[in-house]
Amino acid sequence: MNSDHSPRSGFTAPAKKQLGQHFLADKHYVEKIVMAVNPKDGDRLVEIGPGQGAITFPLLRRHPRLTVIEFDRDLIVPLTEAAAPLGELTIVHSDVLRVDFTELAAGDKIRLVGNLPYNISSPILFHALDHAPAISDMTFMLQKEVVDRMAAGPGSKVYGRLSVMLQAWCEVTSLFVVPPGAFRPPPKVDSAVARLVPRDPASVGIDDPKRFAEVVKAAFGQRRKTLRNALNGVIDQTQFEAAGVRSDARAEQLDVADFIRLANVPHT
Repeated sequence: MNSDHSPRSGFTAPAKKQLGQHFLADKHYVEKIVMAVNPKDGDRLVEIGPGQGAITFPLLRRHPRLTVIEFDRDLIVPLTEAAAPLGELTIVHSDVLRVDFTELAAGDKIRLVGNLPYNISSPILFHALDHAPAISDMTFMLQKEVVDRMAAGPGSKVYGRLSVMLQAWCEVTSLFVVPPGAFRPPPKVDSAVARLVPRDPASVGIDDPKRFAEVVKAAFGQRRKTLRNALNGVIDQTQFEAAGVRSDARAEQLDVADFIRLANVPHT
């Protein structure tokens, strides 16, 4: 994409490769993301990794208060100065994996948005899951490959641990693809925007979240093996039968409900 599509406000700063920074620079895709978020009065918006403010400033024009989480110290002052005429920007200078979203929500619910750093996108997603009751929805841009995995169904080559864990706790929707040319510097891969809406915990039906995570991780840890072998020492034959799941199946053949039933079977 050429520079004519760049957002009209913001600032420039060199991207830091070690932080996985690729700054969104195409106004068309900025507007698509803001429209996808569609902030409403009373929303508590929290942006992860505002970078040069490509999404931050358009959001502030639509919504007068915004909290951002930024790890790069060099971006704090430019973000503060550029946001001042637009609205109230609260900057949390921290590694997002150390931020307690539940505490940030302060008894309310927050809406997360962000262009997630490619090198830690999965850990951020799992961190958000830990605080799902405090989150109303998430609109994230990630590598398209990751979004494909997030939204994949049973039988797909990319269906795996990430698919099951996210879909168990959230409704996952892939929204649109963003090409490399929309960023500076351009990444080597396509990106995509996804929406995740946490389910009501009471409707999820998982008795023990830690047990569920253990079963899913073990099942996909050796995905070429049958579940009988992959889950050896975690699930026994009696438990397979009680859950109504074939032990000679492979992990990618099970849907989310199958994994929930397996994890919920009493174990010793």
